[in-house]
Amino acid sequence: MSRSPIGALDANELTVRGTSYDRVMPSDELTSARTSDLAALVVDWGGVLTNNLDESMAEIMAGSGVDMSYFSQILGDWLGPNVEQEAHVNPLHALERGEMLVPHFEEQLAAELAHRQGSPVNHVGLLQRMFDAIEHAPQMNALVLRARRMGIATALLSNSWGNDYPRDGWDDMFDVVVISGEVGMRKPDAEIFHHTLSALGVLPQHSVFVDDIKLNVNAAVGVGMVGVHHTDYDVTAVELDALFDLPLSERI
Repeated sequence: MSRSPIGALDANELTVRGTSYDRVMPSDELTSARTSDLAALVVDWGGVLTNNLDESMAEIMAGSGVDMSYFSQILGDWLGPNVEQEAHVNPLHALERGEMLVPHFEEQLAAELAHRQGSPVNHVGLLQRMFDAIEHAPQMNALVLRARRMGIATALLSNSWGNDYPRDGWDDMFDVVVISGEVGMRKPDAEIFHHTLSALGVLPQHSVFVDDIKLNVNAAVGVGMVGVHHTDYDVTAVELDALFDLPLSERI
């Protein structure tokens, strides 16, 4: 299948090639019928395997005295183009690499919010209140599980904010789990993609990366992976069906 120059297909250009799947073939039949050389699926957690983070956080943050517009501005600054800033300048990068404790990050985030919005923000438990708004996205989780059952190597690659992940079912879903704070690396740095691919034993050109942050998708493409910018399950599912030449979006 031809791919776009940036390594990801535009949703308007997608067609699902090959067999019309009136039934679900056994995994060995599917594998032998495939024409794709893609062998691995690497996915983000927040915003891909969960609900939309911006939408879910808005109500919770408002209850904590946080104006989401200022929160988004701060994230934009801390996640922006100056990705090599030192930890004391960019606390988010330090948190994601496991170099800063959660209470210290919460203090800095609350102070910056208070400065911008002109009203105090309670920093105690601020991140946990944010994580309380996160919900499981069952369709995308089921797709990853189907991919692994069909013989695709799977990995989770997530930038952590010091949070505890709901890991129930991960042993069935993933061959490899890479959490930024546990390995001292973070997306979009190339080293964390190479670390993940090495653990999977797969070359970049044989792997697909799915993330809801375009900066991270572009970084994955930069190391040779196929990138999918996730905004909607239906669009992503059709694109993955086409890329892998497998009915990943179908029930099994």
